[in-house]
Amino acid sequence: MTRTCRLIFLIGLAVELFCAGALRADETNAAPVRYKEMAGPFEVETVKYDWHDQKRNRDVPAKIYYPKTGGPFPVIIFSHGLGGSRDGYEYLGRHWASHGYVSVHVQHLGSDSAVWRDAPAGERWQALERSAMNIQNAVERPKDVSFAIDQMKALNAEDGPFKGRVDLERVGVAGHSFGAFTTLAVAGETFPTLDGSGERTAVDPRVKAAIAMSSPVPALKARWDKAFAKIRIPMFHMTGTKDDSPIGSSKAPDRRVPFDKISGADQYLVTFKDGDHMVFSGHLPGQSGGENDALFQSFVLMGATAFWDAYLKDDARAKAWLTTDGFAEVLKDNGKFERKFK
Repeated sequence: MTRTCRLIFLIGLAVELFCAGALRADETNAAPVRYKEMAGPFEVETVKYDWHDQKRNRDVPAKIYYPKTGGPFPVIIFSHGLGGSRDGYEYLGRHWASHGYVSVHVQHLGSDSAVWRDAPAGERWQALERSAMNIQNAVERPKDVSFAIDQMKALNAEDGPFKGRVDLERVGVAGHSFGAFTTLAVAGETFPTLDGSGERTAVDPRVKAAIAMSSPVPALKARWDKAFAKIRIPMFHMTGTKDDSPIGSSKAPDRRVPFDKISGADQYLVTFKDGDHMVFSGHLPGQSGGENDALFQSFVLMGATAFWDAYLKDDARAKAWLTTDGFAEVLKDNGKFERKFK
């Protein structure tokens, strides 16, 4: 090699190495990719229904957030926490609908806002505790979710805003607290029969993926393995390091138990640093805490939307963002993100 050729070769090599180093530095300094944090492209409409399940002689009110145009869209059934209503968790319903989902927020009579609203101020907490202890509420809630899926099937077939716009092959369920219990029940958690002679389940095979926020767990640790052993759908579990239950026996460290025990499908867990039980619904004015609600809820929107996109829309980019370090890089030191795959 002549001196001139050698010089050209060395200059070319130096340029190549410099560019590679600059690219790596660029990648290192690049801001983490935030997944669909802002509202999506669809204009959102809402409608309320006051459904009645004749088989159970039970009313099931619902509020639906849906894209104004387009479809068919996957369906998400959302279950509120104890004392909530169909009007709660609006930030989730609107966001999901703006990104191409029909978000159906059911109201569970017997464990909804009516339980405490008409009670004297000093007795509201006791009213909520009585509702939580009423086994019939736990029985009816998963049935409300399955009934809501039935209703969406009917609406998809008849004239109206949902005709031909609902994809019943892609159904997800999500919920917070008592709603997380409801979500796990529909996903396949098993429970002792009321007479104690065996096991029962409220699993709905139409549900393909689920998100459980602040999950309660069985009081008896001996049941933990058995309770979650039959769940076979992908789930995203969400909690916080201060997520002790205001009602019930579940403590913050126990919220991860379903994630640890489920092995039949991909599972994700985010634990927000200093996040408490009300992070997912938002604190009321005057309540302590809540300073980081907006921050944590931004993570909820990103993580949940990516999860739905990955498992209800088969979006490879969304799944890669979850399965590699996309969400973890956005979360940083605001929490811990864990994953395990079937």
